[in-house]
Amino acid sequence: MKLFSFIILLIAINLTLICNYSNNSSYETTQNKVLKESIKRGNAVYSDFCINCHLPNGEGVQNIYPPLANSDYLRANRRKSIKGLKYGLKGEITVNGLQYNKYMPPMGLSANEISDVMNYTNHSWGNKYGKIVTTEEVTKITR
Repeated sequence: MKLFSFIILLIAINLTLICNYSNNSSYETTQNKVLKESIKRGNAVYSDFCINCHLPNGEGVQNIYPPLANSDYLRANRRKSIKGLKYGLKGEITVNGLQYNKYMPPMGLSANEISDVMNYTNHSWGNKYGKIVTTEEVTKITR
């Protein structure tokens, strides 16, 4: 009887683990799909608003427009980067060891567009910068 109870317990534990794994995989798959869709929309926003200064490859123009590709600033300053897109960016910043001090005006983007273009830049040109930027996160950022 103890052996039977032990076997039932093992089966229950295995089923719990399998269900949790399945739920986590489903969640990750959904998040990946959401991110991919956001990146696709962000590419369109980037092409309309950002490409002229930061260029198609995200490398910017040295000493004039900072790079977004392999950007230590973008990687380390998520909130400031979102805030810069939302309200514009004025003042000196250091990106990959170089100083930039060119005014970037606010682009008039919606919170959705900002989250999408952030997801695009954070996951393009070899960048793998963190979790998905959500519209809610953008909305919460104030001056």
